[in-house]
Amino acid sequence: MVRFPGSNCDLDVVYVLRNVLGVEAELVWHKEFKASNFDGVILPGGFSYGDYLRSGAIAAWSPAMDEVREMAKAGLPILGICNGFQILVESGLLSGALLPNENLKFICRWVSIRCENGQTAFTLEVPEGKVLHIPIAHKEGRYFNEETELERLKKNRLVVFRYVDERGEVIPEANPNGSIENIAGICNDRGNVVGLMPHPERASEPILSPYGDADGLLLFKSMVRYVKR
Repeated sequence: MVRFPGSNCDLDVVYVLRNVLGVEAELVWHKEFKASNFDGVILPGGFSYGDYLRSGAIAAWSPAMDEVREMAKAGLPILGICNGFQILVESGLLSGALLPNENLKFICRWVSIRCENGQTAFTLEVPEGKVLHIPIAHKEGRYFNEETELERLKKNRLVVFRYVDERGEVIPEANPNGSIENIAGICNDRGNVVGLMPHPERASEPILSPYGDADGLLLFKSMVRYVKR
């Protein structure tokens, strides 16, 4: 778990990994992060560098991201959550842009997302088509990409999650921020780098969810399975 100045969801993820899943996890300051010490990395939510310039724009130039790129090339699992997703996009590890929400307001609520690709490093435990209940908390989460690249993402199954209603249908009313085609998360060509705006760490124990499930835990279980495989 890489900590940047302004990260504020890092300890939540460390708790899930250590206390819920029972795996070794370490919180590392971004200037001290070394890829050779780890089997995977998670970039947490928060407001890295106060979201100056654009969300994730400054953190994308951290020395830690050079290490993350090496891990990406090696096929190791990399997850960007909310601000972490923004960092992955700003660093070029994932395609597109994350723009201000359509209503220009910070949104914090539970949403439903559908798994579109169950073969990534973070969806091996998630059946394709399954609807997950996971909360969002962001002001700049509106995913956008230009038409040609968007078609490439869809053709190559690089769209991992979409905002849907309770029946799993992609409708405008289920889209909380105006993301193009209801996209909530994507991956790289290899499927080992995934970014999403919802916070799975906040939905990893049934007691935290109004739905009584722990859907977010499936992403972290998938990471562990991917590393073991």
